[in-house]
Amino acid sequence: MKILVIHATAGAGHKKAAEAIYLGLKAKGGHDVRLLDALDYTNPFFKKNYPWFYSFLVTRLPWAWGFSFGLLDLPWMQPLVRSVRRLYNGFNARPLQEFLIQEQFDAVITTHFLSAEVGAYLKRKGRIKSKIICVVTDFDVHRIWVNKGIDVYTAACEYTKNKLIALGVPSEKIFTTGIPTDSKFGLHPDIVALKKKLGLHEGILTILIATGSFGIGPVEELMELLAQYQLLIVCGHNRDTYKRLKPLAKKNAHVLGLVDNMDELMSVSNVMVTKPGGLSISEALVKRLPMVFFSAIPGQETNNIKVLSSYEISQGQCSLPQIVQTIHEWDSHPEALDALRHRMSELSKPNAVADIIALL
Repeated sequence: MKILVIHATAGAGHKKAAEAIYLGLKAKGGHDVRLLDALDYTNPFFKKNYPWFYSFLVTRLPWAWGFSFGLLDLPWMQPLVRSVRRLYNGFNARPLQEFLIQEQFDAVITTHFLSAEVGAYLKRKGRIKSKIICVVTDFDVHRIWVNKGIDVYTAACEYTKNKLIALGVPSEKIFTTGIPTDSKFGLHPDIVALKKKLGLHEGILTILIATGSFGIGPVEELMELLAQYQLLIVCGHNRDTYKRLKPLAKKNAHVLGLVDNMDELMSVSNVMVTKPGGLSISEALVKRLPMVFFSAIPGQETNNIKVLSSYEISQGQCSLPQIVQTIHEWDSHPEALDALRHRMSELSKPNAVADIIALL
């Protein structure tokens, strides 16, 4: 079977989900598999500015991103949104359309709404016959994910599935697989040995502070307020944040840049303070790592919090005093953390990759 796994690198989650599926397919063998960034098949101006514009909005003008996110999700806006998107994607992603027509993959697995729309359009027009699997990488669903021509949708949880049904997707097209994560998050390493490897101490609450791929958040204040604990601070792609924080690191604070061992950092941590991106949440769910959320991007991330709150595994977005208070309470009452980990098992989907591959 000739399979394309496609993402777009506007946000890290779409790419990481696609890579997890790709690696799962390669490990299984028996298929001709390709991994593709949809932006590589768009015009040069779009390829350069699409991720930049997204980053600018969510870091500098989050209110504008939140407003546009909500506006484009309004039911009465959809005829206009679909028409404009088709013109927009048809012009900017013409090379992608031509590539899909030329290659005629047996299956296309997409983790981004841009490639989902392009593939669905070509399928409706009869220009490709590929089976299109749309992997929704958030816990809530924006209408931009829904396109006629998609054969299968995968959902993070039952809430996600029910939202897709409410948006008009037939239930038989939806499978609750979870959001795909790298297989290494499902491993159970020797924690004592791993802490020794990472230079961490035993007998002290370890907090993982993950600022997301853009390095957003009031991390300096958190370092001061949580100084009594052992801190692992991941700054992501934001080198300015890393350079600013590194000199401030004290005895129990470890400041890291972009890392490739997030699975290890989650394994040795008791709590994660993080932005509520769909992929990060899914990784933490697999690790049964309790989360406290801050600096959520209006729209998809605030909606993720809403879904998790409905499962009683999130207290919502917290202010700095609330973060500190919550962690103090968990440190004083470890049984509360154990109960939370138990509730997280309902949403934990360590076999998401295998379940998605089985849909082929």
